[in-house]
Amino acid sequence: MQFVAQMERNPMPLSARDLMDKLVSFPTVSRDSNLELIDFVENYLADLGVSATRVPNDDGTKAALYAHIGPQVDGGVVLSGHTDVVPVDGQAWDSDPFTVTEREGRLYGRGTCDMKGFDALALSAVPLALERGIKRPLQIALSYDEEVGCTGAPPMIDHMVAMGMPRADTVLVGEPSMMKVVTGHKGGIGYKMHFRGFEVHSSLAPTGVSAIMMAAKLINWANEVNAENAAKPVTELAADFVPPYTTLHVGTIQGGTAHNITAKDCYFGFDFRIVPGEDIGAWQARFMEKVAELEAEMKAVRPEAGITAEQYFHVPGLVPEAQGKAEALVRQLTGENASNVVSYGTEAGQFQERGYSAVICGPGDIAQAHQPNEFISVDQFRQGEAFISRLVDMLAE
Repeated sequence: MQFVAQMERNPMPLSARDLMDKLVSFPTVSRDSNLELIDFVENYLADLGVSATRVPNDDGTKAALYAHIGPQVDGGVVLSGHTDVVPVDGQAWDSDPFTVTEREGRLYGRGTCDMKGFDALALSAVPLALERGIKRPLQIALSYDEEVGCTGAPPMIDHMVAMGMPRADTVLVGEPSMMKVVTGHKGGIGYKMHFRGFEVHSSLAPTGVSAIMMAAKLINWANEVNAENAAKPVTELAADFVPPYTTLHVGTIQGGTAHNITAKDCYFGFDFRIVPGEDIGAWQARFMEKVAELEAEMKAVRPEAGITAEQYFHVPGLVPEAQGKAEALVRQLTGENASNVVSYGTEAGQFQERGYSAVICGPGDIAQAHQPNEFISVDQFRQGEAFISRLVDMLAE
């Protein structure tokens, strides 16, 4: 496959800041399409003489994109980021969230921190790589739907492998880490839950099945398991995480018709954040056993009742690698020697699951992610620019 097209170079590539301004201007909330942003990136790379490959989702409303710059050899670096952002609905912003606004040393806007700031830095590396004549490849990988379970990255990674793109030594996921090297993160699984009850007047509640009240039993089970996990001795692999144990969580819930009718339906999401060293499959089995127990209780009253648990994401944890090439390279570039882990999940674990050496390092503070008035500091963004310049220099050696 031809990953680099020899085309006329754009005489004036955009700066990293200009690129961030442009990327933030696309309101790529996960529930919506990201195709306008992908169109822009694909055209921008084409103007630089670089061809990109799209990997669309099933209905064609979204796409991932990857590109290869430099010689057709193994041993390069993948700069990986996601293009989607979380909603701004109900948040009090002091400025337009889809316009980068600079105030008092901060760059405000949805995605400036998580993680269009890094995406812009990754794209800014392309003209640098072309100018400096890199000897090891630079690869760009931009996914979709990271915010709803990292569901867009796996088909992109699989496509990269299937199409024979030269194998990189390092995958650098630029999630905000204050430019610290992160070598581990929790894994995760998530389920879309639907409890189907049987409606009767609430005065006759024992003859019906309340989907909401049965769902509450599963949610209470989550609280009990969280307390159980918190009380266990902390394992060595989990010790650096906050919290240092696996957590279960329900964030939204919908259901019911009226206060005096047993609820026919209840819908909610049920997520696990699993520390390294624990078996995701074992947690799945324990969860489904509890679901089956509750479903049997419901059907004993009304056979029509039941539970559907649809798994919608599965994110493997990122496990620290013994003598990992990604960690060694990024530590060399940053000079940072501390060991760091994070509790959120990323595509780093998905790359690692497919045999890549992966690490997380990016500008910005994760505490700003998803917040109203999200920002990245100008200083962090400049540190990111300096990091990218050093990386390209290393690839040119």
